[in-house]
Amino acid sequence: MRESDSLHVHGTTAVILQSITTSTSYTADRAWLGALHDTDSVETITLDLSKLTAGTHTAASADTNQPDSRVLSGVPVGKITASGLYGAFDPAATDGRQNLAGHVFAEALFAPTARKVPAALLWHGVVVAAKVPGGIDTTKVSPSVTGPQIRYV
Repeated sequence: MRESDSLHVHGTTAVILQSITTSTSYTADRAWLGALHDTDSVETITLDLSKLTAGTHTAASADTNQPDSRVLSGVPVGKITASGLYGAFDPAATDGRQNLAGHVFAEALFAPTARKVPAALLWHGVVVAAKVPGGIDTTKVSPSVTGPQIRYV
């Protein structure tokens, strides 16, 4: 028996429990990022997962050892006025998400039962519109002096 094993005796039956640790690494697809300019100036936000579309804005885990899904890097988001949380940018929305706040900078892992997830927001920089997860119609993004400063290429 190794030192990491635990021996628990129940009556005449011995059960050996062994800890197993696994790790998974992901490489974020940042093809949507047009330049590294201001990527050191991200802001912490909280996403409302009910305002994101599975398969478009999020990806389910294919790893049976790691059940966490992830919000994709590059998803455009807007701030929900009532809750202060963020959801997928939607020009037709009336809850605040019709105003672009920026793009999710790094993929964010979340458990299957999660309703909210912390994320990093890129609010100033260069974005390749054709590579944004779920797409973005840049003609529907209103320029703002006080809001996000995103240049689309």
